[in-house]
Amino acid sequence: MAKEKVLLALVGVFLCLWSVLGHHKGLVRKEERRVVSVSESGSISAVDIRDWVGGANYHLQFITMEPDSLFLPVFLHADMVFYVHSGRARINYIDGENSDGENKKKQKEESSDGSKSIDVEQGDVYRLEQGTAFYIRSYPAPSRVKFRIYAIFNTNVADPREQFFGAYSNISDLVRGFNERILQTGFKVSKELVQSIKWAKRTPPIVPYVQRNESDKEEGTDNASWKEGIIESVVGVRDQTGELNKKKKSKSRTFNFYSGKPDVKNCYGWSTAITHKELQALETVDIGAFMVNLTTGSMMGPHWNPKATEIAIVTHGQGLVQIICPTNPAGRFGRDDECQNSLYEAKEGDVFVVPKYHPMTQISFNNGSFVFMGFSTNAKDNYPQFLAGGRSVLKEIDSKILKEAFNAPNSSVVEELLSSQRDAIILGCTSCAEDLVAKAEEEERQRAEEERRREEKRREEEERRREEERRRKEEEARREEEERQREEERRREEEEARKREEEERARREEQEEEARRREEEEARRKEEERARRKEQEEEARRREEEEEARRREEEQARREEEAEEARRRKKEKARRRKEEQARREEEEEETRRREEEKEARRREEEEEARRREEEEGEEWVRKKLRVWK
Repeated sequence: MAKEKVLLALVGVFLCLWSVLGHHKGLVRKEERRVVSVSESGSISAVDIRDWVGGANYHLQFITMEPDSLFLPVFLHADMVFYVHSGRARINYIDGENSDGENKKKQKEESSDGSKSIDVEQGDVYRLEQGTAFYIRSYPAPSRVKFRIYAIFNTNVADPREQFFGAYSNISDLVRGFNERILQTGFKVSKELVQSIKWAKRTPPIVPYVQRNESDKEEGTDNASWKEGIIESVVGVRDQTGELNKKKKSKSRTFNFYSGKPDVKNCYGWSTAITHKELQALETVDIGAFMVNLTTGSMMGPHWNPKATEIAIVTHGQGLVQIICPTNPAGRFGRDDECQNSLYEAKEGDVFVVPKYHPMTQISFNNGSFVFMGFSTNAKDNYPQFLAGGRSVLKEIDSKILKEAFNAPNSSVVEELLSSQRDAIILGCTSCAEDLVAKAEEEERQRAEEERRREEKRREEEERRREEERRRKEEEARREEEERQREEERRREEEEARKREEEERARREEQEEEARRREEEEARRKEEERARRKEQEEEARRREEEEEARRREEEQARREEEAEEARRRKKEKARRRKEEQARREEEEEETRRREEEKEARRREEEEEARRREEEEGEEWVRKKLRVWK
C-alpha cells in the first residue's frame, strides 16, 4: 500500500491531471479511420496523423484479408514498416534496386525469377523499401482467422520541392494509364487483347484467390493470365509465365515480438523495442517498432523520448494514456492550439501519438490487460528517460539539487521518493486507472455542478432583472401617460400659436419667395449671358486650335514630302552612279576583250609566220637533199 501511495504521489508530481477524458488531437478512434476499400475478401482503412510538435505527417494503413485472399500487386512510393496483428500470409516482393539489367546475376542468385518471398505470422515486424513491388497471399485458416497488418509509411518528403503521390500505386492502374497504341507495341499483342485489358472492370485491391492444384503451387502453369504478364513487364524482370506462386523463400527474416525475449519483463507485463540492430531490414530507414503488454493494474512508468515520436496502436484491451506538455506542465488552459496536458482512454483499434519531449505514461485497468504496439521515429539515437522506478534518471541528480528543485523540506523526502520503488520501467499500480478516471469524472461532475449552479444563478439573476425591467416599464408607462396628457394640452396651445405664426410666416414667405424668384431670374439671365460668352470664347479658341493643328499637319506633310523627295533624289543619284559604274565596267570589259582578241590574232599571225618559215626551211632542206643525191 505504501508503494502504491508513493507511485500515486509521483504520478501527481510529474503527471498533473488537468484535462478530462475524451477527444484529443493526438488520438484517432478506430471508428474515425478513413475507409479506403471494402470487399468480401478484405478491407483497407487508413489514418493520417500529425506530430503537432515536429510537424511530421504519418500515414498508417490497416489491411484485413480473409483466408485465401490476394492483395493485388502494388508499387511502393514510400518505405513501409508493418506489424502482423493476426493470421498468416506470404509476401512476394521485388526490390526496385534488383529490377534493372545490371543486377541480373544477383537476381539469379536470389531466385530463378528475380523475386523474393517471406512468410509472416502474428507478431512479425518487417520492412519493404520504397520502389518495391509486392503482393500478399493469405493462407487458408480452418478457424477463419483473418490476416491483419498495421503498416506505417514514411510520407515525409526530404526535398520540399518533391511531390508526394501517396503510399503506393496499383500496378494494373499504371499500365492502363497508357494509350492503346503504346500497350499494343510495348507488349506486342493484338489491339483486341489490349482493349480487353485496358477497359476491363476495375477490381478491388483485395480479391479471392484459391490455388487450383499442386502444380500451381510449385511450378505455375503455361496459361499465364494477361494481368501477370503486365505485372512482369512493368516491374522489369523475367516473369512471363503466370508464376504468381513460384517464389522461393529468401534469406530475409522478420522479427517476432512473441518469439523473442522481451527487453523488460516482470509480473506487471513486458516490453520490447526493436531497431536495425534486431531487424536488418530497418537499417536504412530510421523507424523502429515496439510492443508493450501491461497486465491488470499495471503502469508503464512515467518517461519521455528525447528524440523519438511514438505512433501507437492498441491491439488488445483498453487503458489510460496520459501525456504532459513540456512547456505547460501545470496544465493551465489557454487557446485550443496551445500545448495542453491530456488524459484519454484508448481502446482496441485506437491510434495515439506521443511527440518527442512529452512525458507520458500508460496504465491498465484492474479488469483487463492493455496491449499496444507502435512505431517510433529516430529510433537509432533515442533512449527513453524514465522518471520513476529503479532506472529513474532522477537518481543521477544529486538529492540536494532535487530538494531545491522540488522545494522539499529536506533531502530525505527526495531520497524516500526515489528509493521506495524497486521495480523498473513497468510498475504495479492497482486501481490507478480507475482512480484517475474517477477523479476525472468527479472533476467533470464538479465542473458540471458548478456550471449548473452558475446557470441557476444566472437564470435567477435574469428573472430578477426581468421583474425589475417590468416594474420600470410600468412606472415609465404611468409617467409617460401623465406626460402625454400634459403634452396634449401644451400641443393644443402651441397649435393655435403655430397656426397664427404659420399664417404670418406664409405671408412673409410669399413675399420673400417673390423677391427670391426675381433675384433668381436676374441671376439666371446673367449666368446664361456668361455661359454664352464663354461658349463663344471656347468656340473661337477651338477654331484657333484646329487652324493651328491644320497648319502643323500641313507643315509636317510638307516636310515629309521634302524628305521623301530628298530620299528619292538620293536613290536616283545612287541608281545613276550604279548605272555609270556598270557602263564603265562594260566598256572596260569590251576594251579588255578587244585587246585579248587583238593579242590572239597577233599570236595566230606569229604562229602562222613561224609555221611558214618552218615549212620553207623544210622545203629548202629537201631541195638540198635532192641536189646532194
